[in-house]
Amino acid sequence: MTIGVLREPETEKRVVLTPDSVKQLINLKVKVMVENHAGVNATFEDAEYILAGAETLTKEQLLKKSDIIVKINPVSIDELRFISPPQVVIASMNPFFDKTVIKFLVEKKITSFSMELLPRITKSQSMDVLTSMASVSGYKAVLHAAMLLPKFFPMFISAAGTIKPARVLILGAGVAGLYAVAIARKLGAVVEVFDVRAAVKEEVVSLGGKFIEVEGASEDPAAGGYAVEQGDEFKTRQADLIHTHALAADVIICTAQIPGKKAPVLLKKATVSGMRNGSVIIDLASSTGGNCELTKDGIITYFKGKTIVGNSAYPSEMPLDASSMYSKNMFNFLKLMIRDGKLNIDFGEEIIRSSCLTHQGEVISKKVQSIQIK
Repeated sequence: MTIGVLREPETEKRVVLTPDSVKQLINLKVKVMVENHAGVNATFEDAEYILAGAETLTKEQLLKKSDIIVKINPVSIDELRFISPPQVVIASMNPFFDKTVIKFLVEKKITSFSMELLPRITKSQSMDVLTSMASVSGYKAVLHAAMLLPKFFPMFISAAGTIKPARVLILGAGVAGLYAVAIARKLGAVVEVFDVRAAVKEEVVSLGGKFIEVEGASEDPAAGGYAVEQGDEFKTRQADLIHTHALAADVIICTAQIPGKKAPVLLKKATVSGMRNGSVIIDLASSTGGNCELTKDGIITYFKGKTIVGNSAYPSEMPLDASSMYSKNMFNFLKLMIRDGKLNIDFGEEIIRSSCLTHQGEVISKKVQSIQIK
């Protein structure tokens, strides 16, 4: 069996498999081919892949010769034109929003797996790319905010007087939010956190944050720990509290997302307008619309003295460690499909079944089956 490692788009600095993971795969009696210069932006030269036992070659050659094709970002339509059954595609396919690629996969009857669809069970933790990449985002978001903020994060006491610590408000206490809490506290900021899930309160407090609780939130055990859509009455109470606390904040880190839906708008234009000049908003949910009404994905916006950063791609700005983390996740997932050096897709395995996007001309994932492919 041959695994092909595609190079990411020019805007992406990570690579899906590092030389260390390639070596581990080769020890499982698997052949690995890597597209020329696939890892260079993540500091991995072609020579390192060759030393690990891989072969480097062009994109077209790789797409034609590989049994499994792996990538971080969705495989493009142009790349898919070179692929046909029984080849298998594995990537973060953006399945809830990219209907064009799903339609193409179905029409060509290509078997594909989307890393975002992994079930949230203990066995899949070592493969969970959403968690590993969210940890990078939470870390980088706070550091970026600290660089943009025109004041210190910690309290300073000097002969010139006392400088109060920065106040940080974090919307959403998932993995990215919790990492943001930890880093902001280490930098000396006062941290407040909103989340609709009461279960995360203990984690927030343990990291030194203050949990701002809105009563009456809906929770669904079937959501796998993710937040769910809330009712209008709750949203009104939530909006009032967020408005009050946002006006006192120097930095707001937005991380709230609902799988398969646009990010909830939690920070209104009127609220941003009332914040003090110099305040910074980092919106990690920008790729799905953003939690701030003024967010533009991939763009820094300036509004009445406030800085709004729409960035869902922080892991790409830390390519060495982010690639190493993603690569380990991908290696652990690939191991499920390798038996004696051959491809073995067992749909009786929950992780395989849940993460399968398309197979034999059908959308397999129950989470994605509601998407209408026209």
